[in-house]
Amino acid sequence: MSFEQTMDDIARGVEILGVATVLVGLVASLASGVLGLLGGEGAWSVYRTIRAVFARGILLGLEFLVAADIIRTVAVQPSLENVAVLGLIIVVRTFLSFSLEVELDGRWPWARAAVAPAATPEAQSGRQIHD
Repeated sequence: MSFEQTMDDIARGVEILGVATVLVGLVASLASGVLGLLGGEGAWSVYRTIRAVFARGILLGLEFLVAADIIRTVAVQPSLENVAVLGLIIVVRTFLSFSLEVELDGRWPWARAAVAPAATPEAQSGRQIHD
């Protein structure tokens, strides 16, 4: 088996992991929604929970898919055209990731540091984060 074939197989495995992550996120979001409904939560709260859990699964799945594209482009087919296509794919997926982050958190990812510690969910619930 050649190096290129091995790297292509690894990239395919990471792609499968990315798709599986999105599917697990879907199942987890639906399960949390059903549990919320059974627990007496309102429809709007259940909707937000399903949306948030599924969006996190999509974000993680996108990270795996980008990694697979990088592996395939750099190790298997390192041509200028493939690198340009990879760059475009990464730009689109980064835009999707940022859009999902804004939808989930209501602010840009780099604006988290500007939020006062008392306004974070951890501070409101009394939990402390240790570095």
